[in-house]
Amino acid sequence: MRRWLLVRLPIALVLLGVGFGGGTAWAFRTVPTPAPTSTSTPRPSLTAAPTLTPTSTPTVTETAAPSPTPTATSSPTSAYTPTITPTATRTPTVTATATYDPPDARVLEQANCRYGPGAAYLYEWGLYPGDRVEIIGRNDLGTWVYVDPWTYVDRCWVSASVLDVFRGDLFEAPPYYGRLPFSELYLPPQNVSATRQGDEVTVAWGPVWMTEDDYRGYLIEAWLCQGGELIFTPVRSDETILTLHDEAGCSQPSGARLYTAEKHGYTQWIKVPWPAFPPQSSVQ
Repeated sequence: MRRWLLVRLPIALVLLGVGFGGGTAWAFRTVPTPAPTSTSTPRPSLTAAPTLTPTSTPTVTETAAPSPTPTATSSPTSAYTPTITPTATRTPTVTATATYDPPDARVLEQANCRYGPGAAYLYEWGLYPGDRVEIIGRNDLGTWVYVDPWTYVDRCWVSASVLDVFRGDLFEAPPYYGRLPFSELYLPPQNVSATRQGDEVTVAWGPVWMTEDDYRGYLIEAWLCQGGELIFTPVRSDETILTLHDEAGCSQPSGARLYTAEKHGYTQWIKVPWPAFPPQSSVQ
């Protein structure tokens, strides 16, 4: 019995191995993959693109916010109502002012019309016999007048002695003094001094260099006391020293100012340090 088992046991092991190997081979066998069947896909038909229709943008309309309604407040009222009695007022009287009509004059002889009231001033324009002028102003004495010539675009000063006033009166024109033409080409006089001996006042100053063509000397405008009246006296000088007659007895002080003169005009004036009269010594 034991011998039989020993014979069959190896046979069974062989059969078991053969069966296991065959199952493994079957599990790992090559399975053919079926070829894919081509399926035709229909082409999509072209569809017309939709037409865009512009739409209007809505407009925003601002609506005003309601403003708060002010609440009426009661104001205290006075039970007393004053009675206003009208007061008589004085009505001003309007006085008519006469319009100034300048006197008219005619030139009698050839004359120089100047920048100031006197022969000491620079020449400005020429007047000839028969020229018409309007008298706009005058100096205090009426010896020189400020005129508006019909033959000139500006105004100037001329001696009253060369005019024939045929309408109006020369003294109807107001006293007048205008500004002189100003020049910055040269310096005003320097080192100006003045000394007095009695009624004589001597004014001195340093020379100012000017070209020969521009040179017109110096101008002194002085207010001198003569005969108890203060007289405006313009004087031209080519020297750097000048003596003027000035008396005592005027209510206003005397004085003078000095310019450098060149053909285009005058420099800034320099005030002359005018000397006073010495005090009167009392006699015992």
